[in-house]
Amino acid sequence: QVQLVESGGGLVQAGGSLRLSCAASGGTFSDYAMGWFRQAPGKEREFVAAISWGGYNTYYADSVKGRFTISRDNAKNTLYLQMNSLKPEDTSVYYCTAAGSGLGYVPLTAADFGFWGQGTQVAVSS
Repeated sequence: QVQLVESGGGLVQAGGSLRLSCAASGGTFSDYAMGWFRQAPGKEREFVAAISWGGYNTYYADSVKGRFTISRDNAKNTLYLQMNSLKPEDTSVYYCTAAGSGLGYVPLTAADFGFWGQGTQVAVSS
């Protein structure tokens, strides 16, 4: 089974940028479709972005489209989320997630992702 560890969160001013990383271990990284979700206090976990096994297909929530970029480096077993033009409403805990190998499609809902990291906090000040 794959284990996921996020890093790169922090405090940034509105309009700034951050890059999150997610290091994967314990599995064949390229077998997993990957995603990022986020959860703010008192809110449900929401989809941010997802990427296919080879990185050729990407999917984004409307709220981040044009500002965030998901990518992966299968040689380094690492998933990334480049976040630009950050807004205070982007403040959340961000979670890296992997869909089980053999799923056959790139899921966009939390229930279809079987493996989760511990999360990394992103705070955007106005």
